[in-house]
Amino acid sequence: MNIAIVGTGYVGLVSGTCFAEMGVNVTCVDVDQKKIEGLINGVIPIYESGLEDMVIRNVREGRLHFTTDLTSVLDSVEIVFSAVGTPPDEDGSADLQYVLSVARQFGRCINKYTLLVTKSTVPVGTARKVKQVIQQELDKRNVDIEFDVASNPEFLKEGAAVKDFMSPDRVVVGVESEKAKQLMTKIYRPFLLNNFRVIFTDIPSAEMIKYAANSMLATRISFMNDIANLCEKVGADVNMVRKGIGSDTRIGSKFLYPGCGYGGSCFPKDVKALINTARQYGYDMQVLQAVEQVNAYQKTVLFDKLSKHYNGDLNGKTIALWGLSFKPETDDMREATSLVIIDKLLASGCKVNAYDPVAINECKRRIGDKVSYGEDMYGVLNDADALLLLTEWKQFRLPSWNKVKQLMKQPVVIDGRNIYDAQELKNSGIIYYCIGR
Repeated sequence: MNIAIVGTGYVGLVSGTCFAEMGVNVTCVDVDQKKIEGLINGVIPIYESGLEDMVIRNVREGRLHFTTDLTSVLDSVEIVFSAVGTPPDEDGSADLQYVLSVARQFGRCINKYTLLVTKSTVPVGTARKVKQVIQQELDKRNVDIEFDVASNPEFLKEGAAVKDFMSPDRVVVGVESEKAKQLMTKIYRPFLLNNFRVIFTDIPSAEMIKYAANSMLATRISFMNDIANLCEKVGADVNMVRKGIGSDTRIGSKFLYPGCGYGGSCFPKDVKALINTARQYGYDMQVLQAVEQVNAYQKTVLFDKLSKHYNGDLNGKTIALWGLSFKPETDDMREATSLVIIDKLLASGCKVNAYDPVAINECKRRIGDKVSYGEDMYGVLNDADALLLLTEWKQFRLPSWNKVKQLMKQPVVIDGRNIYDAQELKNSGIIYYCIGR
């Protein structure tokens, strides 16, 4: 089976590589010549566990190819997946210019039946626009070529994307024809031989499922952060509360961990986009607006704890940060809490020393040398007045507290992910703050 995937960002590269791993002949297309040349030579533009080895192996074995020219491969493929970016506009709506550009090129160049599948996260109604654009291009050519469009949203967790794609808990596909359904069944069957968990829907429902899923998870996070903040005021322990409500089978335990806010490429963007879609139809998503407000506030909570500890006088203080990425096992800093914290610390006159196992280069790309970067987790602690844990990387979970105390000027630890034992730190002579206790 021959397919093309347009866009070699996070979704496109992971999807294309995993399809190739299952024996599909895949050509990944991107307009960025430098990125394509790098991929051909084994240079992977994103960090994702296991991805680099898989890319190199499938290129070597001839199943994975890279090009800047979609036209050159259209005659040989059955399916084109569109995995280009949909960045948010100023009003929070998804920018569809790249999605529609792919549709336009598809309509200009196809010469036989081909299925165009949108894998990008797009608002409800996008498939209709894509179909119109393709038909307009065919009309300009004065040709009558059969085609289909479909929606196949991704549900990949950064840090576990390869595993999620290779062993999905479900695959959602929105189709309009039996022919499109058969093609999508064929390409996904190798991943689901033992339990074929493809959910076929109409296209608008598939588009909505992606936004609804991410918005529900974001809602759970903001709900628990709200509960955690109240726990601090009333003297309750949010960890006990979390266990108590998570044991209810109607609720479950996932995404009930309080912290210093969610970030990344999906939750913030998708919540905004769903709110905006509702507004376009005259409906007000009040719950999701509150989810956004709580999350924005939560990203400032650690700074507020630090400021309160020092009675509002942070000028000249040296603050160490453990973690820069929005979550472990990725270098992604989109909407990361670290960016909010760094801005507030610098505005207060602090010196910031930061360490992250993989995201330092990404941080340098974003903010340059506004902060100092350490080569290891202990190197950033020298003469620090406080340590803020922002990302729960595994290597941060069992530090030597004696070493931490010896290196720091003031033994103050503010735990943004609730991963440390309060009594252990107290016994070590460290002042400890966390979320919701």
